[in-house]
Parts: sequence; C-alpha cells; structure tokens
Amino acid sequence: MPPPPPAPQPAGRAALHPQVAAIVQFFEHLAPADLARLPTVYTAEARFKDPFNDVVGPQAIAEVFAHMFENLDGPRFEVHDVVHQGNRLFLSWDFVFAMRRWRTQPQRIHGGSLLVLAADGRITQHRDYWDAAEELYEKLPVLGGLMRWLKRRAAG
Repeated sequence: MPPPPPAPQPAGRAALHPQVAAIVQFFEHLAPADLARLPTVYTAEARFKDPFNDVVGPQAIAEVFAHMFENLDGPRFEVHDVVHQGNRLFLSWDFVFAMRRWRTQPQRIHGGSLLVLAADGRITQHRDYWDAAEELYEKLPVLGGLMRWLKRRAAG
C-alpha cells in the first residue's frame, strides 16, 4: 500500500490577505511611536481583553501597550501561526521580554490572539489567551517556587 500523501503545508506570509499581513506586521514591529496610530488599527469601540486588562477604545488600548513598554525591556511579539476566516483572525505568538525590576534573562510567553475585524479591516475585538500562572508567575522570584509547588500539589 502506498504511503499517504503529505499533509498540506500552511501558506507562507506572502499568501496572507494584505489587511491580515498588515496586522501581523503591526504587532511584530510594535514600538512606542506606533501607539499614536492605534485608531487606524482599532475601531473607536474596540475591546481588548487579556488576563490582566479589559478595556475599550484605542486610547485605553494604547495605555495597556504604553504600560508594557514602560515596565519591560525589549518587549516584542513573534507571530508564528496565522488563521484567517471571514472577519476572524487567530494569531499564535511568543511574547519576548525582560523584566526590568529583576534584570532577568529574556522571558518568553506563548499565547494567542483572537481578533475580530470590522468591515474596514480594523480590529473591533482583541482577546489574548495565555496562561498567566505557567507563563509568568512561575518564572518570578519567590512567587515562582510557590506556584510550582501549588501546581505539583494540584496534580496529585
């Protein structure tokens, strides 16, 4: 019996819809200077939610990102997978940064974003999914040991 055909490979970045490619590029190159142009990326009523924030509007979203830039060294997103269907977009990513307070080595948080796009291509809903306990708390001094102990206890 012949071997099964190879699984289809995901499309490269060149195959992305131009609006989707622009969104991916925006997040991968996000810098403090870009915060002023968030109204061109998010609608006026856009909602952003992650494990620590739940805000509405480009100004409030800009404040979340500004806080990130103020408190972390070298924060950046590395987008790995892009799934686009209709007005929905899912990005899997790694968030790479260093904790300014503890002068630690670069940290990496793996997560994903579900984006809902308005008819004009701007983001109207942005929901980030990542495990704050595993991806962040376990890596912090003192708290990390407690979180790992709790995880072991909960596992039985």
